[in-house]
Amino acid sequence: MGRVPRQVHLFERPTRFVAGTVGQPGDRTFYLQASDDAGRTVSVALEKTQVQVLADRMNELLDEVSGRANTVIPPEADVDDLEPLTAPVEEEFRVAAMGLAWDASAEAVVVEAVAAGEEPIEEDAILSDSDEGPDALRVTITPMAARAFIARARRVVAAGRPACPLCSLPLDPVGHVCPRQNGYRR
Repeated sequence: MGRVPRQVHLFERPTRFVAGTVGQPGDRTFYLQASDDAGRTVSVALEKTQVQVLADRMNELLDEVSGRANTVIPPEADVDDLEPLTAPVEEEFRVAAMGLAWDASAEAVVVEAVAAGEEPIEEDAILSDSDEGPDALRVTITPMAARAFIARARRVVAAGRPACPLCSLPLDPVGHVCPRQNGYRR
């Protein structure tokens, strides 16, 4: 049996790239979903923590790029896309690893979500053009779209629990350390 060539779902500046959920708080499945003009939509499932890490790393990447590149990076974006995921949400694969890069020539952020394969994922296989390896979703988005992704992803992550009235971070039943209160628990 020959190896099945990997399937890389490429989206160059998709019309929509969002994190979203299906299900009730406490029992939600998280997805990344990309859609394009041609009506193609790809959804991949991932953990809540992966959504959080992707948003944080994307934010750091944009901040770093804005500090050194001749690209104007918007400081932040409002979430204008609060629509649910495009239905039906059909899981293409479950995300095992993610890669993030800045494409200077395109002045764009490249995100790659990689499926779990039979073998552990090699770091250099992420964002590579190899024909072998796990399936992947690769999305190239503008800095503005990246900021909007971050804003929405953070809302989606926090939506499972009520937000602190002072800092908007999620409140745990045991309270939380609020940055607006200089780290004192309320």
